[in-house]
Amino acid sequence: MAIIRILLLPFAALYHLITTVRNRLYDLKLKPSVRFDLPVIGVGNLAVGGTGKTPMIEHLIRTFQPEYAIATLSRGYGRATKGVRIANGHDTASTLGDEPFQLYKKFGQKVIVAVGEERALAIPHILDQFPTTQIILLDDAFQHRAVTPSMNIMLTDHNNLFYRDFLMPAGRLRESRNGAQRADVIVVTKCPHDISEERMMEVEVSIRKLTSRPVFFTKVRYGDPVSIGKPQALDGTVVLLSGIANHKPLEEFVATNYKLMKRVTYADHHVYTQADVRGLLNIVTAHPDWCIVTTEKDKVKLEAPEFRELVARIPLFYLPIEIEFIKNGKDFDEMVLNGIRHAHK
Repeated sequence: MAIIRILLLPFAALYHLITTVRNRLYDLKLKPSVRFDLPVIGVGNLAVGGTGKTPMIEHLIRTFQPEYAIATLSRGYGRATKGVRIANGHDTASTLGDEPFQLYKKFGQKVIVAVGEERALAIPHILDQFPTTQIILLDDAFQHRAVTPSMNIMLTDHNNLFYRDFLMPAGRLRESRNGAQRADVIVVTKCPHDISEERMMEVEVSIRKLTSRPVFFTKVRYGDPVSIGKPQALDGTVVLLSGIANHKPLEEFVATNYKLMKRVTYADHHVYTQADVRGLLNIVTAHPDWCIVTTEKDKVKLEAPEFRELVARIPLFYLPIEIEFIKNGKDFDEMVLNGIRHAHK
């Protein structure tokens, strides 16, 4: 792996040059960037792959939706549609993308869920259609600099901290580690449940070598499995199904809390097929006492109408997740609230 990384370093250097020039053009205002009159909160990261952006968006919705009218805006990665789209009852994971559709299924009665490749064009569209909107939550837009958020929340996975990573293709960074300086707050996600104060201090000191912004730490909290298929008791013997960026933390949780018999893993944003679902049915037909456990992100795709008949024959469960601040969670919420109030002035 180290040899491959060394071989890729020249390409990473070229990528660094391209992204640095692009960011510099924005910094010098030679490329246009729009700032809106209402609070626009960006949630993103420096690396490709999952750092827990959707759970963070969900936390912000739960925290601030009771007081503010919120709209979420994502690119809608992997969707079959183009342009700006406001989620409605006819949409699916195919028309919105899996993560925006997950948000719509969960919060569609409380918030506006929208997708659009060009956020600078999508935000005016949202405000035109829903003029009472008070907050826009931008999902995965840290590198989308055509919009200047009023607050930038940058996430970094504890299992792959950005300050140890390398630029693509030698690593997973989409831009230099110095990009962290654009963040207003850094959140280290997916921390071990038993992380020590010493370890958090070590990580924070390393981050502060690159930015002086506040640092917070979160972990994943899994809820009880929820049945979406054939009614059957989950007695602890499971097959884990996942199509996410980082399978390791989920696998560790399932292996610790259940008798894990088999893993069925796909790449992030996997588009399920009839063959995939039939494969699951074959597994539980051969092992009637086994149940399939999957993620909330995969669940919204497996609930598609074309799979309904097959899923009804499979004892299928999903694990709800939320983020949990290890400490100072109220301070984080208060910081975001202050940013909202300041942007409203």
